[in-house]
Amino acid sequence: MDLSGMGWQQLPWVKATVGQWRYALRNAIAMCLALSVAYGLQLDEPYWAMTSAAVVSFPTVGGVISKSLGRIAGSMLGAAAALIISGHTLNDPWLFTFSIAGWLAGCTGISNHYQNNVAYAFSLAGYTAAIIAFNSVNVVEVESIWTIAQARVCEVISGILCGALMMMVLPSTSDGDALITSLKEMHVKLLDHAHLLLQSGRNDDMRCAHESVIGQILTMNLLRIQAFWSHYRFRRQNNVLNYVLHQQLRLASVISSLRRMLLDWENAPASLLTAVHLLLAELASPDANKYRLAQILLSAAPQDKSDYRHKALWDRLRYFCWLYLNVSRWLRQFERADGKTTLSPPRVPALARKADGVEAGWNALRTFVVIVMGCSFWITTQWSAGASALTLAAISCVLYSSSPSPTGSVSLLLKTLGLLAIFSFVMKFGFMVQVTSLWQFIVILFPLLLTLQLFKLQQKKRAALWGQLIVFMGSFLAVTNPPIYDYQSFINDNLAKICGVILVWLAFHILRPSSDQRRSLRHIRAIKREFADRLLTHPHRSQESSESLIYHRINQLNSSGDHLARLWLARWGVVLLNCSHIAWQLREWQTCSPELNQVRDAVLSDLQNIVGDSDARRFSSNEVLKRLQQRIELLTSSREERAAELTGIIWRLACSLTPLKSA
Repeated sequence: MDLSGMGWQQLPWVKATVGQWRYALRNAIAMCLALSVAYGLQLDEPYWAMTSAAVVSFPTVGGVISKSLGRIAGSMLGAAAALIISGHTLNDPWLFTFSIAGWLAGCTGISNHYQNNVAYAFSLAGYTAAIIAFNSVNVVEVESIWTIAQARVCEVISGILCGALMMMVLPSTSDGDALITSLKEMHVKLLDHAHLLLQSGRNDDMRCAHESVIGQILTMNLLRIQAFWSHYRFRRQNNVLNYVLHQQLRLASVISSLRRMLLDWENAPASLLTAVHLLLAELASPDANKYRLAQILLSAAPQDKSDYRHKALWDRLRYFCWLYLNVSRWLRQFERADGKTTLSPPRVPALARKADGVEAGWNALRTFVVIVMGCSFWITTQWSAGASALTLAAISCVLYSSSPSPTGSVSLLLKTLGLLAIFSFVMKFGFMVQVTSLWQFIVILFPLLLTLQLFKLQQKKRAALWGQLIVFMGSFLAVTNPPIYDYQSFINDNLAKICGVILVWLAFHILRPSSDQRRSLRHIRAIKREFADRLLTHPHRSQESSESLIYHRINQLNSSGDHLARLWLARWGVVLLNCSHIAWQLREWQTCSPELNQVRDAVLSDLQNIVGDSDARRFSSNEVLKRLQQRIELLTSSREERAAELTGIIWRLACSLTPLKSA
């Protein structure tokens, strides 16, 4: 037996780094402090303050501020909804059932439609209303509902304030430093990505690498939001961050376009291939400049003006170099800028996002059905612990409906609740029953929370389990003021919580989320509709907005296990994105020749055929490619001065459509 991993060096307290100790101490102290403050304010259920402090335990200042604001707004909105629903419907159980189910369904749908703080706030609004409303069912006087709602909101705010205080006492690393470092690393990684893609050969590693780069750039948008809340300097320069992220996405699309042209031009000149490697090496240099890049480009410039392929590839390569240098320049200016510097890059919108309306509606329906069924059972049986069951069911429905794998998340929660039921029974009736003062309980609670926080940081595979143990520990220990030690009620409440989650688990198996294949087809149809908008004379979205939206859709199946669903979504997305760039270029391309203008308009008309069929699984690209080849042959024989330039653009379009041959 190998006992090498059992040494004292492997203990979580020994192998923890300084950063891990700071994070664990900050959150453990915040939770214990929140519990103490709630006790000092004589709130009846102070464990909600401890839970609130655990929920906002984010590693960075911006994350804590952003999450806290969303939690406060959501808690206020949920408390107001609970007061209205409970105050007007408690006399009629069925009216109350449909009212609270409708509110929770609406919050589920809205939280699935939006991202970041808005989604988080509506999630909180949903299950905060459930916590207050379900615990108000047996209240006789309406004034008592206000007292319950006020206590829950005070507990939430107490936990948030304690978390914010500990963030000031034990601050974490700067969000801004993390963002700047990530942007610079991504800029270097884009060159490595170009090295990988601009070589001969085809394999799945290249496609996975491209998906990974897209996902990492989109993830940095979350860092931008956190940095926005952490320091006024980043709020002042938010336009620069938006611009850089858009340009990095543009670099990724240009790299994929260059790869398609190199793959479809098997006999590319050796001088051009050599220039590609020299340009990438020069761009990797810290002192890269346009003069040196121009010299390399000049050595590979097309000698024959009629060689449209050479000219198209050379033009795109030059565009890539200038674009990369432009992003490098803005990164340097952003890094050097202080709080008083004003930078003015081209104005672009934030990275576009679009919710899956079908999935959001389906999740809302599932939440409505679960709450109605649970309340129906509660009304019929008069179960004394029905409030606990419905509260956990509501929390699970709202939280996990937007999870990439909701069934797995709910299964993990069931495992967590089982462990907590055993632990809380031993803790409550073995230790807490003998405690006469709060500080005696905190002496045991603090090292336990500290250890769990270290486990969460060090055991990445089980981080979700440890995180759920920390968050739900308070509700299972049920530290109340005054304390209650009713054995029968404790067992009944814990079983009810587990039964509520089991009901949600069954709902996710019966009313299953859409398969990855159906989601892929929906996203492909949406991409095609959005591409049709790009072909209009006056598109509704800007080029940057449409580009980031396509990448957002591609990233929706980034963690999917369905290989074909991911493959075809990424393929359609990249193809139509490259075609979108060509459509913008064709629209701006002007000439005095009626013949060339007629060909240009015909090519734009050909692009309509790509989105003409609503079935994303059927597309005959052979016909479109055949027409494009005919136009290339027509332009090759033309004597017009700019015919070669237009021919190169059409050839780029043909190269971009090649991956759809097997669609």
